[in-house]
Amino acid sequence: MGNKSRSEMITETRAKLLAAARRAFGTVGYANASMDDFTAEAGLTRGALYHHFGGKKGLLEAVIMQIDAEMNERLCTISGQAEDPWQGFVDECVAYVEMALNPEIQRIVLLDGPAVLGDPSSWPNQNACISSMTASLRRFVDDGIIVPVDPEALARLVNGATLNASLWIANSSEPEATSRKAVDALKAFLNGLLVKNQGTTDLP
Repeated sequence: MGNKSRSEMITETRAKLLAAARRAFGTVGYANASMDDFTAEAGLTRGALYHHFGGKKGLLEAVIMQIDAEMNERLCTISGQAEDPWQGFVDECVAYVEMALNPEIQRIVLLDGPAVLGDPSSWPNQNACISSMTASLRRFVDDGIIVPVDPEALARLVNGATLNASLWIANSSEPEATSRKAVDALKAFLNGLLVKNQGTTDLP
């Protein structure tokens, strides 16, 4: 078997560090996770961590991006199983909020993430999320499915609503109950955008 190429070695090293850090962040939390412990678990040195991620904070950011990619994949599967595109959009938004009950997502993305990296609405992945959501909402407006409002403005409102609902759940003393309340309110908000749900009675 031939020697591994440099790119293969880099990919393998990054994967080992990510896996070890993700386990540590998910079990003991960012503050209590020891760089020496998870680099030793990966069979690597602190130097490798600093070289590839710039430090513990950079590694947390990379772990969050990895989890976010997995969440997006699951959400795409969920929306793809819906009976129509609008229901798929609603199901995707609801599923995102419900993911706040997942212990790993809750601890790493919704609790430690904001504490270490700042406001999640400013994270790089949010721009891609808003762009994708804007495109979907524009199609719903063009097709006459939802009321004619600015798609980007609506995307930012929906994105903010789902993100803040997730943070509310993660920080709640009763996350299950909070999740149910958040999901009910989110469904009412989204379905209120449907053209067929708009009243036609004139105001007195």
